Amino acid sequence: MTVPLWAWGALATVILVMLAIDLLAHRKAHVIGFKEAAWWSALWVGLSLVFALVVGLTLGSGAGIDFTTAWLLEKSLSVDNLFVFALIFGYFKVPRAYQHRVLFLGVLGALVFRGIFLGVGVAVVTQFTAILFVFAAILLYSAYKLVKGGDDTYDPGSSLALRLLRRVIPVREEYAGTRFFVIEAGRRVATPLLAVVVAIEAADLVFAVDSVPAVLAVTDDPFIVYSSNAFAILGLRSLYFLLSGLLDRFHYLSKGLAVILAFIGAKLVLQASHKLISTSIPEIPSLASLAVIVTVLAASVVLSLRRPLAVEADEPELVGAGGAPER
Repeated sequence: MTVPLWAWGALATVILVMLAIDLLAHRKAHVIGFKEAAWWSALWVGLSLVFALVVGLTLGSGAGIDFTTAWLLEKSLSVDNLFVFALIFGYFKVPRAYQHRVLFLGVLGALVFRGIFLGVGVAVVTQFTAILFVFAAILLYSAYKLVKGGDDTYDPGSSLALRLLRRVIPVREEYAGTRFFVIEAGRRVATPLLAVVVAIEAADLVFAVDSVPAVLAVTDDPFIVYSSNAFAILGLRSLYFLLSGLLDRFHYLSKGLAVILAFIGAKLVLQASHKLISTSIPEIPSLASLAVIVTVLAASVVLSLRRPLAVEADEPELVGAGGAPER
């Protein structure tokens, strides 16, 4: 698919304008409540669906379906990332008023790094189709880890990025508002807020290991690949604040995501086999993939709400909104 230059320009304009509006709306540190998060989430979802419609009308219905499928896939995988964000906020005891600033900077970094990873991924897939089998193995292994509860063992303090940060610059224990650096005893030291941003960025790099192969299973068109990821990432902050405090209720979601990852892994295997082994091997169309993702996500949410987990009285709450457990 040939994407005109104006389409890339329109995408860049939408992203920059929305980031500017978001930044102006949250220029003062404050606690993001449920109502505000709901409005912003509705805005991001609506904007994404409008963009999908524009893509479908200008680039073809197939491109519109591919965008919607890739966007929803990335959006669903992002929900699992929220659990890790909550653990990071809890570990560093980040005040709720500062959390949006951290996630905003995390989104900026994610837009850059995802662009790099996706660009490399598209180039590699174009030249070496067999790499799809490797991507499929990564997704199947990720699905296995989700079933086994791999995220439960995540320790923000053991992050390699944080250890490197502390080697480069000392990190003080106390926050200093929304500042990342302060001067103490004549030397510059970092505040915990910088460490939190580094931890969020490092976590996103890990998430990209799943996200990049997954979206490439839908399409290898650079425009669809990046735009779908960008819109999903842009709405991630408001989604976090919308679901903060409710994450533990969707206990079947990780199992649903495991099913989705396994399905996408199988899709990649069929896609690679169709190209490399025999054209008689069927491929799974994007519309069918979209239907599977929607069905599995809906079933996971409904099942979680109908069969809630019994929460023990002394169990710590998995949210990064104040009241965090001691390190």
